[in-house]
Amino acid sequence: MAGMFGLELPFDTWESTLDWLLGAPLRVVLILLFAVAARWAAHRAIRGVVEGAAKRADDHERSSLERAFDSATGARKERRRQRALTMGSLLRSIATFLIATVALLTIMAELGMPLAPLLTSAGIGGVAIGFGAQSLVKDFLSGIFMIIEDQYGVGDLIDTGEAVGTVEEVTLRVTRLRDPSGVVWFIRNGEIIRIGNKSQGWAVATIDIPVAYDEDPARVIPLLRDVAAQVYADPDWSEKLLEEPSVAGVESVSGGTMTLRIFAKTRPGEQWGVPRVIRERAKERFDDEGVRGPRISPFGDAQV
Repeated sequence: MAGMFGLELPFDTWESTLDWLLGAPLRVVLILLFAVAARWAAHRAIRGVVEGAAKRADDHERSSLERAFDSATGARKERRRQRALTMGSLLRSIATFLIATVALLTIMAELGMPLAPLLTSAGIGGVAIGFGAQSLVKDFLSGIFMIIEDQYGVGDLIDTGEAVGTVEEVTLRVTRLRDPSGVVWFIRNGEIIRIGNKSQGWAVATIDIPVAYDEDPARVIPLLRDVAAQVYADPDWSEKLLEEPSVAGVESVSGGTMTLRIFAKTRPGEQWGVPRVIRERAKERFDDEGVRGPRISPFGDAQV
């Protein structure tokens, strides 16, 4: 039967029409239904994998005290939720693109459209784009792995080698951070060779306390232990410390100075505030007990 513009339709009778409908059109519908089902299954599987990975990362090498703190504040839970949303959105987009591409090519093949010239053109174009955008692809792949592995997130203090600062934004292509002087750095993810994250898990503050060379360590060390215990018992600082600061003892003796060292295991970001309060209280205690500090001569040399 001739149709519009002189085209021959693939059917002349109801029987041929039914045969045609049960052929290519039905297969196209089945392909679309299969693609929708595959997309739903992939999204559900991705959701389960992402949530499980985030949960395992949250439980890895964390003490019961840290779990209790995170449960009370909800900080870790919010971080885990944001990470899961980011990873899930990225993986779902990739899965949708792949399934849609395969479904489209299969439908074109069912309709009798030539795929070889199309795939050849796409391959040549892809190679050309790949050579021209190698750095962009590298940045994107690095960004994907940074997000999946949770190497850092917004609010973390990191050292990228190029700059040290607080992360303000993480995208697939660049990381934006602000250093202590207020300068904003835009660093391409593909150019980051190493990352030092100073905001994950815990930090250790090292506090050196100098006193006069001739002071008796047996008298000074117990005073420092009392100071450490008082700071740990202070409600304003106990939540910032993971355990009571420990006095390691005499670290060095040089000229007219004896240096004693204290280690304090703190929460991320508190390794700068805790040493200040320990030094302040140590000075007050030394003044009360008559412990002398190192004396400096007019020429800059320590005197005994």
